[in-house]
Amino acid sequence: MDNIEKKLKEGKRLSKLDATKHIKNEEKIMGDNDFIVSKTDTKGFITYVNRIFVNMAGWSRKELIGANHNIIRHPDMPKIAFKVAWDLISSKQEFFGFVKNLRKDGGYYWVLAYITADVDLKGNIVGYTSFRKKPSRKAIETITPIYEALVNAEKNGGMTASYELLKQTLNATDENVIEKYNELVFNLQKG
Repeated sequence: MDNIEKKLKEGKRLSKLDATKHIKNEEKIMGDNDFIVSKTDTKGFITYVNRIFVNMAGWSRKELIGANHNIIRHPDMPKIAFKVAWDLISSKQEFFGFVKNLRKDGGYYWVLAYITADVDLKGNIVGYTSFRKKPSRKAIETITPIYEALVNAEKNGGMTASYELLKQTLNATDENVIEKYNELVFNLQKG
């Protein structure tokens, strides 16, 4: 029995610590009409995945349900992107962004993600829903070197350095960095 099966049998949740450490440069490309859908609780633990998510991520539904969503976090993704996402969705705003996800087999797949908070009748956040579709190839080609630079900035100066580089890249200020980021994402996807 491997470590993942053992954890599941013991009722433990999977997380990024359970993701493969053997990264390979093999991309799986989403279909033009595919949509990945997933839901998490307020802590980021997966409560729902559709069939396309299971297919793209390479994990079984049993492995994904209850796992932390960060199990598919690719090391090429800058942490600042996830900080921006969490800051937005935890304040009931929407997040749009290009995300490189890690497959169970060490490969990867790109998505254009839309994440929003799920609220109850009193306006309390009870979870999050994410819809992902195939990003344009041009967008991936443009965003990849930006993400590489942000990851390098994080390695050398932490999240602060990455955030400052993001602002510089977007020609933004603290007040309009999200607006400028969204503008970049929409323009890249449109081509």
